[in-house]
Amino acid sequence: MRIARLPASRRVWIFDLDNTLHDARPYFFPEMHVQMNRWLRTNLGLDDAGAAALRANYWRKYGTTMAGLVRHHGTDPRKFILETHRFDDYAQRVTHDNALRHALERLPGKKLVFSNAPRHYVEAVLGAIGIRRFFSAVYSIEDTRFRPKPALHGFHVLMRAHKLDPHRCAFIDDALENLHSAKRLGLETVWISPGLARPRFVDARISSVLELPRLAFRNVH
Repeated sequence: MRIARLPASRRVWIFDLDNTLHDARPYFFPEMHVQMNRWLRTNLGLDDAGAAALRANYWRKYGTTMAGLVRHHGTDPRKFILETHRFDDYAQRVTHDNALRHALERLPGKKLVFSNAPRHYVEAVLGAIGIRRFFSAVYSIEDTRFRPKPALHGFHVLMRAHKLDPHRCAFIDDALENLHSAKRLGLETVWISPGLARPRFVDARISSVLELPRLAFRNVH
């Protein structure tokens, strides 16, 4: 990895949150879908099937369901994310590896979180896992003016705010479309995926963030 050849003080690691730093699939994603479907039924008059289909279509097309609703229905994004990201007892619900804190501690350099989720959710998840202290800053959907990844806007906001050289940065995410955007800007890309094959715009593939320190140290020359 190019970034691993830099002094530790110059390395910047930018992490996605859901399905990267924790597994959102057992509880958070299904519950989000329930809440979003309910919102779509109530506010757009859709039936169950129509709500589920529209939610999934906007997510695939725009990166988040919210972005499609803002674009096509004039939805207030702040109200939408507050009404569709309501969770109790994060500490009991979050699914993560207990070795995550140790892995982040071993990874030298500056660390940031860049998520399409709302700030209250991102902060609550990081707090529940006990890893907030490892990150210099958190960038949520509010910081990008509700323009989610894979749009380049959020990347530009983050890079300008920290005066970052993209060649000092690695972006870690489970979504290929987000990694593709990062690669267009010159960042190194690390894909969280259990598969073996990887596209050319992905510099490294790992099955878990826990492998990141080993990957970085292995590539130091």
